[in-house]
Order: sequence, then structure tokens, then C-alpha cells
Amino acid sequence: MDYVVLKKPRVLVPNTYYHTAKRLVDITICLVILPIVTPVMLACVLAIFLDSPGPIFYNKERAGKGGRPFRMYKFRTMKTKLDEGHLREFMKAYVKAEIDSLGEGVQSYKPFSRGDVTFVGRILRKLSLDELPQILNVLKGEMSIVGPRPNVLWEVEAYNPWHYERLEVLPGITGLAQVCGRSCIDFATLVRYDIEYIEKQSMLLDFKILWWTFLSVLAGVGAK
Repeated sequence: MDYVVLKKPRVLVPNTYYHTAKRLVDITICLVILPIVTPVMLACVLAIFLDSPGPIFYNKERAGKGGRPFRMYKFRTMKTKLDEGHLREFMKAYVKAEIDSLGEGVQSYKPFSRGDVTFVGRILRKLSLDELPQILNVLKGEMSIVGPRPNVLWEVEAYNPWHYERLEVLPGITGLAQVCGRSCIDFATLVRYDIEYIEKQSMLLDFKILWWTFLSVLAGVGAK
């Protein structure tokens, strides 16, 4: 799939001072926490290796700013022998709001069963440790710490026209949608949160989202 070039922004774009400050904060936070989280990441690598055969990392291509593809790094949390065709169709249906996997009107984007996730993977997901390798994506300038979560390319293929607004900024490790619902909201609501974030971007909002993320991780809210 060719990446989507957004010719004209449809939401408010913040000024360059904000972008510069945001980038400096991203780099500073990553460099400060890297020595702290490196032992944790090494422990995750060892735990994954001992728990389940297969690669340590999961690095499917995602749609970045303007739809430009990049490889996003995560620790693998699922078993290797999964039906990717079913996953792809499920995720497209989730984007199009054509599923109701929980039977209660909730459009969940978790198509796999509990048995598809490894024992260590469940712990990593609960603590959000599977996202730690994305520090590298932030340092490379492909992601920011705060921003819309990036979709894989075949999810973007299922976008409605207004969904593309969420691609106008760098994707993030965490975002407004994640602290407001994490894995428990439908895709349309998720996109509305992303667009609200883009329209209201500020360093104050970014720090609030970081704080809310910290509280959500501690409480395990929405993590699956």
C-alpha cells in the first residue's frame, strides 16, 4: 500500500515552537529513562525467550505522520502460530464498526482469545511493558511519546475519509484515547479523541496525558 500524503490539514495544526519543544521533551525523556528501563527491557527479553518460542520483537509496519510507513517495535506478546488472515479481517471490521465481539454493543479491537497471548505476554500487556521498545522509534523521530496510536497499513485501508485526520501528526506511545478508554472503546470514538488531541495540542496537555497514562498503568485500567 502506498502511503497517504495529506495535501491539506483538516484540523488545527500547532505552531513550530510547540513542535520544537515537543521534540526536545521527547528526546530528553527518552534519554533520561533509557538507563532506568534498559534492565527492565533485558528482563523482558529473557522472559519472552524462556516462555515462548519465536521472535522477541514484533515489528509490523505502521502508518506514521501523513500515512508514511515505518516499523514500530514492540515486545512479542502473542503466540507465533496465529491466523493472520482472520486478524486482518477482524481489524478492518473493527475500523468499519462492523463487529460486536463482546455482545454488549462494545466494538472491541481484541480479536484473539486469552489462549493466543503468552503467559509472559499477559504480564507485559497488563503493565504496558510491551511498548518499551518504541523508545527507539521516538529517538528516530518516527513517533512521539504522546500522539495517536499508529495503525497497521491494512487498517488504514479501511479508514473512512474523516479518519485520516489522525495521521496529521506523529503517532505516539500513548495518547488521549488510551487514557480515556484504552482497549474498551470503538474506533470512531478513538478517532474523535485523537482529533480532539490534535486540535488542543499543548505541552500542558501532553504532560497531563503522561500523568494519566502513569495512573492507568498502575491501575491496569483497560489493559488486556
